[in-house]
Amino acid sequence: MPSARAWPAPPFTRDGIDLNRRRRLFPRETFMTRITRRQALASAGALAATGLPLAAQASAENAAANFPSKPIRIIVPYQAGGATDALSRLLGQHIGPDLGQPVVVDNKPGAGGILGTNEVAKSDPDGHTISLGLTSTLLVNRFLYSKMPFDPARDLDMLYRPIDSGTLIAVHSGVPVKTLGELFKHIEANRGKLSYGSYGLGSYPHLAGERINQMTKGEMTHAPYKGEAPMVQALLARDIDVGWGSVQVMKQFVDAGKLRVLAITGRERPPGMPDVPTFTEAGVNDDAFNIVGFFGMAVAAKTPDAIKQKLSNAIAKALSKPEVNARVAAMGFRANTNSSPQEFTALYKRELPKWEALVKSVGVKLD
Repeated sequence: MPSARAWPAPPFTRDGIDLNRRRRLFPRETFMTRITRRQALASAGALAATGLPLAAQASAENAAANFPSKPIRIIVPYQAGGATDALSRLLGQHIGPDLGQPVVVDNKPGAGGILGTNEVAKSDPDGHTISLGLTSTLLVNRFLYSKMPFDPARDLDMLYRPIDSGTLIAVHSGVPVKTLGELFKHIEANRGKLSYGSYGLGSYPHLAGERINQMTKGEMTHAPYKGEAPMVQALLARDIDVGWGSVQVMKQFVDAGKLRVLAITGRERPPGMPDVPTFTEAGVNDDAFNIVGFFGMAVAAKTPDAIKQKLSNAIAKALSKPEVNARVAAMGFRANTNSSPQEFTALYKRELPKWEALVKSVGVKLD
C-alpha cells in the first residue's frame, strides 16, 4: 500500500491573503501591531483612572455649590414637645435663611427612635434629610436589637453634635422623697409597686431605670413612651412614679411645684438649675450615671464631604449666635460650637464601647 501522503495544511487566509506567508515575509508586523494595541489600551486605562477621581471630585464640588436645591427636612424620631423637637426647630429657624432654603421639622416617633432614624438612613445621600436624635437612636440601639432595618455605623454619616446632655431624674411632688438617696430607699421599701417612664424601649432612661432596679432590687415596672413630652405628662398625672427628662421640659413644672428633680446624670450640674446635684454628688457614684449622652445630627452615608461641611458650618454659625446660645442655655444645655463631621465621628467611635458595656451590664435586649 502506498504510504500516506502528507498534505500541507490549507493556507490561513483572510480576504484572499495568505496570512502565514505574510507573517514569514513580514515577521514584525503582528508584533508591532500588538504592541501598538497594548499601548493604546494602557493609555486609555490611564486616562480613565485619572479622569474618574477628577470627575467625581468635580461632581461633588458642583453638588455642594448647588446645595441646598430644595427644602431641608430634619427628622426627629420622637413626638413633638420634647427637647430634640425644640432644638430642631430652633436650629431650623437659623440654618434655613443662612442656606437659602426652608427647614421643615418632621416628627417620626416609634420603635425607640428606629422608625424615624431609618428614614434618614434610607434617604438620598444629598444632605437634604437630616436626623436629630439622641445617643440611643444613633448609637445604643445597635446593641439592643440583633436585627435592625439599618446599621447606624454603616448607613449614617455623623454630621454634628450640637449638645452634650445630662438627664434629670424626677418624681411627682406627691412622692415622699426629697433626695436621690431617699428615692432609692423608697424603691427598696416598695418592691414591685413602683414604675418609671422612659422615652421608649432602649432609650437612656430605660437603661438607667433598669440599673436602679439592679442596685435597689426594687423591680420597678418600665413604662415606655414615644418621647419625653408624653412621658412627662404621665409623670404629672402620676401614672408613673419616676421619670427622666431635660431642663427644657421639666423646669416649668418644677417651678410650679408639680415635680421634684433629684439629680442629673453626667459630670456637671445643669445650666438654669444650679441647685440640682449630679448623681455622684448625691452619693450614687456609678458608671451608668456618669456617662454623658449627646444630641446628634446625622445624614445618609455617602453624602459628599463638601455638603456635610456646608451643613456643619451652618449649624456652628447658628449655635454661635447670642440669641440661640441663650435659648439653648434656657433649655438647660450648653451649645457646642466646635463640633464637625470629623469630630463627631471620632467621638462616636470612642463612645461605642462605653455604651455597649452599659447595655450588657443591665441585661436589656429588645428582640
